[in-house]
Amino acid sequence: MHSTLAKALIAAATTAIVATGTAKAAPENAGPNKATTQLPFQSQTVARFDLPWAIAVIDADRLIVTTKPGRMYLVDHKGGEPVEVSGLPKVAHSGQNGLLDVALAPDFAESRRIYFTYVEPGYGGSSLVLARATLAEPQGEARLDGLEVIWRQMPKGKGGQPGGIIAFAPDGKSLFLTSGDRMRPQTAQDPDLALGKVLHLTLDGKPAPGNPMSDAGGVRAETWTTGHRNPYGLAFASDGRLWLHEMGPKGGDELNLIEPGVNYGWPEVSYGDNYNGTPIPKPPTRPEFQEPALYWTPVIAPAGLAFYEGDLFPAWKGAALIGGLKTQTLSRVTIKGDAAHEDERFAMEGRIRDVAVAPDGAVWVIEDASPGRLLRLSPR
Repeated sequence: MHSTLAKALIAAATTAIVATGTAKAAPENAGPNKATTQLPFQSQTVARFDLPWAIAVIDADRLIVTTKPGRMYLVDHKGGEPVEVSGLPKVAHSGQNGLLDVALAPDFAESRRIYFTYVEPGYGGSSLVLARATLAEPQGEARLDGLEVIWRQMPKGKGGQPGGIIAFAPDGKSLFLTSGDRMRPQTAQDPDLALGKVLHLTLDGKPAPGNPMSDAGGVRAETWTTGHRNPYGLAFASDGRLWLHEMGPKGGDELNLIEPGVNYGWPEVSYGDNYNGTPIPKPPTRPEFQEPALYWTPVIAPAGLAFYEGDLFPAWKGAALIGGLKTQTLSRVTIKGDAAHEDERFAMEGRIRDVAVAPDGAVWVIEDASPGRLLRLSPR
C-alpha cells in the first residue's frame, strides 16, 4: 500500500475478516487432482466460434456468446446458424485482451439491455471498459442500439490479465466488476488505480453507495476489495454471498469469498511463486491479508464460474462449476460455510473458457480455441 488511507483500508479489512470468522480458516489445496473420464453428462456441440470468451443465457434455448476478436452472436440451440450482432465497438484484441464478458441486465426481459466488457484501444495503450446497450432483433437480425460506455479504467497502459467479469447484485440494483492487474502486480495494492480490484458500481457505472471508501472519491470510492491478480470468475451463490476465482502465478490459483474492504494480498503473498522461480511469501506469514478458501497448486487456470441450482444434475445442487484452461477440465466445487472442496474434476476435450447454467438445468461451456466449441451438457 502507498498511503495512509490505504493502511487504514488494511486495518478495516482485518477487522472485517475477524468479524466474519474467516481470517484463520486453513485453505485447502485442490491439486493435484486427476480428472475423471467417467462423465455423468453427454456433450452436444451447438456451434463453433473463433476464440469464444463468454456466455450469457437468455432462456433455455437462446444464448449470447462473445468472441475475443470482437464479435458477438445470438445462438439458438434448436437450430439455425448463430446470428452475428452488429454495432459492437472496436476492441484491442491481442493476447489475453479483446471482447470479454457479457451479462443480461436484471430487467432484461423488459429493457432488452445487456452489459459487456472489452479492452479498449487508445493512446498510451489500452484499458478495460464496461459498456451497455439495448439488444434489438429486427426481422431475424441482431444489433446493439444506444451503446454507452459507463465505466473506463484509466490511465491506459500495456499488459494482459484484464479481468472484466460482471456479476449483478442479487437485488438487481448494482453490479460487481473484476479488474485484473494487467501484468503490473504492484497496481493491485495501489488504492488509486482500478487494477487488481473488485469494484462495486451502480447500474450507471458510478460508485455504489455504502462502499468501504465511498467518501474518498475516485477509484477508492468504487473499490469493494483489493489485492487480486487475474480474476476470471465472479458469481453469487444462492445464499447471496459473492465468490471469485483468480489465476495465480506459478501455482496458487485461488477461490475466494469476497467481503467488503478485504485485501486478498496479491502480490505481497501467494501460494504460488514467480515465473522466474523466486519465492513469494505465503499467506499465513501476513495475517492482514485474507486467505483463499481453496487454492490450486499445480494450477488449473480457472475461467468461468457458475453455481448450479438446476434439476438435471441433483448431486450438483449448490456446487460451483469452474472451467480449467490449463487442465482442460470442468471442476465441481462444494462450498460449506467459508470452506470449499473440489469434489470432482471432469476431463474435457479442450480448454474451458466459460460456464453457464440454463433455466432447464443444462450446463453450457465454451472452449478457448479457434474454432472453439459451444457445448450443451445434459445427463447421460
